[in-house]
Amino acid sequence: MISKTQISKRVERKTNAELVRTVELAKKNNHLELAKKLTTPRKRQISVNVGELNEIEEDKIAIAGKVLGSGNIKKKISVYALDFSDEAKNKLKKAGCEFRTIKQEIEKNPKLTGVKVL
Repeated sequence: MISKTQISKRVERKTNAELVRTVELAKKNNHLELAKKLTTPRKRQISVNVGELNEIEEDKIAIAGKVLGSGNIKKKISVYALDFSDEAKNKLKKAGCEFRTIKQEIEKNPKLTGVKVL
C-alpha cells in the first residue's frame, strides 16, 4: 500500500498537467493503487492492444497507460485509459465501445463502481 504523501512526492516529478490532475483526482477519491500505477515512470506504464481487451471478462476496464490499435475488438465494453492511439479510437468506435480518459470516468463515477483497474 502506498500513502498519499508518497504519491504527492511522485507527482512532483511529473510534467504532464493532465496526468497530474488525474492523479490528484484519484488520490482525492482514495484510489491509491490507481494513483500509484499512474505515477510510475512512463517506460513502465502498461500498454494494451485492442485485441487483448477481448480476453478480459469485465465490461468496464481502466488502464493506467495507453491503449494501442493492434488487433480487433469483438465485444462492446467501456475502456478508460490515460491515452488512446488514433487507430485504437477508430477500432473501439467501430465496435460500439465506450472510451474516455480515466479523469473523465472518475469525475462521472467517483467510486469507480464496477471498473476493473489494470
